[in-house]
Amino acid sequence: MSHRRPHAMSPVTLRPAQLRARSARAARAGFTLLELLLVLAILVVLGGIVGTNLLGAKSDADINATQVQLNSLKDSITLYKIKTNTLPDSLEQLKDGPSDSAKKAKWVGPIIETVPVDAWGNDFDFSAKGNEFEIRSGGLDGQMNTEDDIIVEGR
Repeated sequence: MSHRRPHAMSPVTLRPAQLRARSARAARAGFTLLELLLVLAILVVLGGIVGTNLLGAKSDADINATQVQLNSLKDSITLYKIKTNTLPDSLEQLKDGPSDSAKKAKWVGPIIETVPVDAWGNDFDFSAKGNEFEIRSGGLDGQMNTEDDIIVEGR
């Protein structure tokens, strides 16, 4: 007597209609090339928009940081003028003191530790005429006397 199990594992035999249905479902499960290209194009456009906004924010931050540096230098020059009764010949004198020996004798110490640079790594331009002075950054292009210069004036 043979012992057959009623639910013994037998190979599954699929009918042709079942094979076609299974193949159609498998084909629909993936993405078409057109769908992938469309998603890629959308991502590129979004990346461009975000990148442009981030670069604009960086540029604004650099301008604001340079403006803060210029205003700080203006305050330092005012303090120098109070201490020496004259404007410095250069920004280095805020650190090193006056070049005149009589004024140097009254010099207590540096007003600033180092002469700062603008947000783009360029030196500031300082000029004085009489009791008025100007401190200028070349701005993004680093060139003086162009439209992107950042300027602070004082007395």
